[in-house]
Amino acid sequence: MKKKINCIILDDEPFAVKLIADYVSKFPQFNVRYADSDVFKAIEILNKEAIDLIFLDIQMPQLTGIELMQLFNQKHNFIIISAYPEYALDSYQFHVIDFLLKPVTFNRFYQSIEKYNRWQQTFQNSESDNFLFVKADRKHYKIAPDSILYIEGLKDYIRIHTNDEKIMVLENMKDILEKLPPNQFVRIHRSYIIPLNKIKIIEGNQIQMIDGTCLPVGETYRKLVNDWVSRF
Repeated sequence: MKKKINCIILDDEPFAVKLIADYVSKFPQFNVRYADSDVFKAIEILNKEAIDLIFLDIQMPQLTGIELMQLFNQKHNFIIISAYPEYALDSYQFHVIDFLLKPVTFNRFYQSIEKYNRWQQTFQNSESDNFLFVKADRKHYKIAPDSILYIEGLKDYIRIHTNDEKIMVLENMKDILEKLPPNQFVRIHRSYIIPLNKIKIIEGNQIQMIDGTCLPVGETYRKLVNDWVSRF
């Protein structure tokens, strides 16, 4: 029997809580431990129980979703549900699996759960670290996300640049990005994905990584990068 996924639904709008709880009820693997608007009650549960996933609104009167994530980011994963798309950029620094814009349709919610399931399958929690497994040259490589310097897209292949080697994988950029920890990696160009903690300098439309590599910021991704930088 598969382990149940314990979750919390936290939103200051009763209708939103009821809607998401109804959506969650259609997935038997989920076990809702709390569904309401009291942030401090949720914190009490988070301190006592093993909670796997939190469906979280950002704008709440007692404590904002951002502040709650700051408290519990190291131990929990989040799916943000908000009426304000501008908060999406702030999610990069936390363990956010997906960002759902209100009003949330069931189809969009289903996609989010599928994304969470894929992420779970790729990264199995252990007492040590999480790892990404990729297939290349008839071998399976175990890669620690923290060892990745950047990922380069090459038509139907990607090249993963790590601290120790370069690995060519038959994969596309979109799919590999979904397998990576969503709060740690960002796409800056149609041909490049980078880990945020490996950035050394951002100057104009170029990013220099800590190993000295300079990568271009694509026109489509400039606003995202600029907005991310402006938060600091």
